[in-house]
Amino acid sequence: MPAVPRARSDVQDATVTQLHPGRDVVNVMLGEFLRQCREERRLNQSDLATVIRGSVSKISRLERGESPAKERDVLDLADFMRLDAEERQTIHRLLDGARNEAWYQQFSDVTPTYLKRLIALEGLAVAIMAYENQVVPGLLQTPAYARSLVKAVRENDWEVERAVEMRMRRQQILRENTSLRLTALIDQGVLLRARGGAAAMRQQLEYLLEVAERKKANIRIVPFARGADVTPPYAITQLEFAAEGPSDLVYVERLNAADYLTNVDIVDKYRRDLHQLHDAAAGRVESQQLIRKAIEDHYS
Repeated sequence: MPAVPRARSDVQDATVTQLHPGRDVVNVMLGEFLRQCREERRLNQSDLATVIRGSVSKISRLERGESPAKERDVLDLADFMRLDAEERQTIHRLLDGARNEAWYQQFSDVTPTYLKRLIALEGLAVAIMAYENQVVPGLLQTPAYARSLVKAVRENDWEVERAVEMRMRRQQILRENTSLRLTALIDQGVLLRARGGAAAMRQQLEYLLEVAERKKANIRIVPFARGADVTPPYAITQLEFAAEGPSDLVYVERLNAADYLTNVDIVDKYRRDLHQLHDAAAGRVESQQLIRKAIEDHYS
């Protein structure tokens, strides 16, 4: 059972940001899942209120994701509703995601809301496929490379270092979530843009090789000669969740905002685009060769 129902196919512009403005995505997912479990058992909010020593309004806020869920309350509700093993697995996954939100909240001053939502969703995903046409994907950036990007939009040195620290902390999901599969489709032009200078760029490309050789990520380069007809002019990220979790969604970042697309038809369209890019991309070995050639030709 999905933690968040699939968007109706007749809502052509359904996005997470439109459906749930200003609320943490994981708390919304958790609240929606608890509501579904309650309604399936034909229980009222008043039936649950006494279980967590609260009021009907407290249950209502919890189900709408308007307030952070206390683990004790959620587990007490799970016991009361006699959730099965699969439902409890979903509850624990969402609680883990809600706890994961705490670390990046401390970086709220340097992290836009739309990016915080992406970080929360990355922590719940089982697979991420990202296409980047301008920069190395955020989950694979080195500190020096990330710093050069942040400096382009921030002047305060303290804010720059805070933003870089947040980006490095974000990458821990690749170490902590051993089941996560990351496929990074990177336009060949990214290899030739010396962000931060030649030394920083060489370090970044060497790090991509290191990660690829450890098989932490499936890194594919989209060559100029093959990608001309299929590469979109913007970055796309698709997040896939476990069968009992939320529906797949697509993240499309714009200049100062982002769309979280949940409409089934639209998600399928972007999924096809990403698979076309994957088909056009070089294989694992050839991609590593292209990265090495860029180092030798431009950053030696």
